[in-house]
Amino acid sequence: QVQLVESGGGLVQAGGSLTLSCAASGRTFSGYAVGWFRQAPGKEREFVTSINWNYGNSYYADSEKDRFTISRDNAKNTVYLQMNSLKPEDTAGYYCTARNGRGPFVRPYFYDYWGRGTQVTVSS
Repeated sequence: QVQLVESGGGLVQAGGSLTLSCAASGRTFSGYAVGWFRQAPGKEREFVTSINWNYGNSYYADSEKDRFTISRDNAKNTVYLQMNSLKPEDTAGYYCTARNGRGPFVRPYFYDYWGRGTQVTVSS
């Protein structure tokens, strides 16, 4: 069993940056694909990015690939999402998720473990 805890969300002005963290407990991320999804009110949960823990391969949704960066810290068993040049349309709850396997997995139903999310609000 893997427990995921996100942190780092908040209120930021358009053009600003935030770094989200996803810490795992219960086991390491070794052998897992770890992803970030986001969900705005009234919208479906959408894929943002994912990383293969063992190999470090990352994959991005087209709309985020130039602004967002996913990374990992093996020692801390933590995945990060660096978000730059934030826009009001980035406002959403951001969720960390994980599953065993190499990935990338871009649909929510592929994932087994989810955090409770952290809110990101971008003001114009």
